[in-house]
Amino acid sequence: MNDAAPSVSRTPPAPPGAPILDPRLGDFENDFSAPHQRSMLAIAGSLLGEISLPKLALIATTQILAPAVLLGFAPLFLTAWVGEASYRFAEATWIGVAIVAAVVAAVAFYGIRPLFRLIESNFWSLNALAVQPGYAFWREAIRHITERWLGGRTGLQLARMRAASCAAAGVILFALAALVADLVWPFTRWNGSVADLAAPHLLVLPTIANTVVVLSAYLAVASLVWGFVEAFADQPLDLGPRPAPPPGARVWRVAHLSDIHVVGERFGLRIESGRAGAYGNARFERALARLTAIHAEDPIDLVLVTGDMTDAGSSAEWAEFLGILSRFPEIAARTLIAPGNHDVNIVDRANPARLDLPFSPMMALRRMRTLSAMAAVHGNRVETFRDGRGVPLAQALEPERRHIEAFADRAGYGLSRRLKNVWAETFPMILPPASDDGLGVAVLDSNADTHFSFTNALGLIPVDQANRLKAAFDAYPRAGWIVALHHHVTEYPRPVAAFSERIGTALINGGWFLGELKPYARRIVVMHGHRHVDWAGACGALTIVSAPSPVMGAENRDTHFYVHRLTVAADGAVGLCEAERVEIAAEPVLPAMAAVA
Repeated sequence: MNDAAPSVSRTPPAPPGAPILDPRLGDFENDFSAPHQRSMLAIAGSLLGEISLPKLALIATTQILAPAVLLGFAPLFLTAWVGEASYRFAEATWIGVAIVAAVVAAVAFYGIRPLFRLIESNFWSLNALAVQPGYAFWREAIRHITERWLGGRTGLQLARMRAASCAAAGVILFALAALVADLVWPFTRWNGSVADLAAPHLLVLPTIANTVVVLSAYLAVASLVWGFVEAFADQPLDLGPRPAPPPGARVWRVAHLSDIHVVGERFGLRIESGRAGAYGNARFERALARLTAIHAEDPIDLVLVTGDMTDAGSSAEWAEFLGILSRFPEIAARTLIAPGNHDVNIVDRANPARLDLPFSPMMALRRMRTLSAMAAVHGNRVETFRDGRGVPLAQALEPERRHIEAFADRAGYGLSRRLKNVWAETFPMILPPASDDGLGVAVLDSNADTHFSFTNALGLIPVDQANRLKAAFDAYPRAGWIVALHHHVTEYPRPVAAFSERIGTALINGGWFLGELKPYARRIVVMHGHRHVDWAGACGALTIVSAPSPVMGAENRDTHFYVHRLTVAADGAVGLCEAERVEIAAEPVLPAMAAVA
């Protein structure tokens, strides 16, 4: 990887007496965490000197070590507890048995959902940080090598090669993990007693050994399953030319924007692109002005922004985004927004080495800013889907208004936990189809819980969110759907220049989520952003559209977005027709900065 930063063009030579450095154009400080300007290796090296080691140790303990150690300790504890409990239970009277049964039933009734959410969160956290990267690394490494070695493969040839790489990665990781488990097995112990619990120091070695074996066995089996499931699953293919809409068909015109990265200052530069990107928010305003003109000529049904409305989720950035959008009321009335990782997962835009502790209220605060913005933009048009029925978002959030306001004023761990659940239960947000055979929209939250800017891009779809999504599909069996989320559900079927582009950004459980969507695939178009890639393709019957950013990109080149045309057949099948490409001209070079004196 080349660590040398590309040169950044500056304005033409200034006249005598003008300031030497033009502060409007930034400097190397603006490129500190920009992968467009520096390699990931260089950024990681810089972070090592800035990071808080005590915070990192605490997060590693709570997010990785604690869940892993619990896996190893659980068999020892449970066998000891079950043995003792069964003995005591046999001695108990019928009243004691009834009390124990009532307590167990109450705990199961009131605690099962929070417990399941905690288990799911910890499982995927462990997966994301300690297990799944191993499989993803080998899979993408094999793809990277074969694509460069064989070269020139396109379409079905590339798809077969990528499928084979999944199986090969699964076999390789299975062998490595099985070898580790076999080497550590002699040090394991799976049965415990009450006497062992009285001397816990004696359980340290078997607990560690159990942990290594459990994780290795899980990784071995999961890698093999992941590899062959992905190998035999539908591989992504380019969509190719799109047809014109059938004569007389109802056509929905959907403008798809993503990754706006609004900043809070007039000449602010984006975290990701540094000086290689557009400054300020003028390009976003020009995009909305173009949409307004297009809408006046041929009405647009929907404007969809699939995440990263802001650059770091700050209150100033949200104020800018909402202020700009309000100046285009015709567009605002048709806009839906989905949360992106830059809206909720950036800990500190000025210090990428900063960490959020797991119990910090800051993630909840960023989420409440995002949720409040979403309620302001489309709170009266979308619904949360709970218990098989839709509830308007504004109505669903009203009981939580005072808690959100109190949290914004004084934070607090209790309110933070409460509002974390409010956030989780709000998605998907559903824009119901106007008729039974119309087009609906489901807005998802695809952001994983991360506490470190360096890992902010990870994505995840929770199980209960996917279940509510399918319930919405089932409630409108003849309707077509747009599923809007920020993260891409699968890697694009195209070679990439750098290996770092292949890992760490797609959904952690993207393969599983694609399986959940498969029964509804003909009725769905998935629209996402995140990678700023202009691509339309399909996994089997499922159509996927990735949006480029109309804002991000070098100052000296144009950007663009699309107005898509969609149709819905009598059986709910969605057709993606010819799209209109909308160009946003490059920003003019700034005039030379004059001296003040």
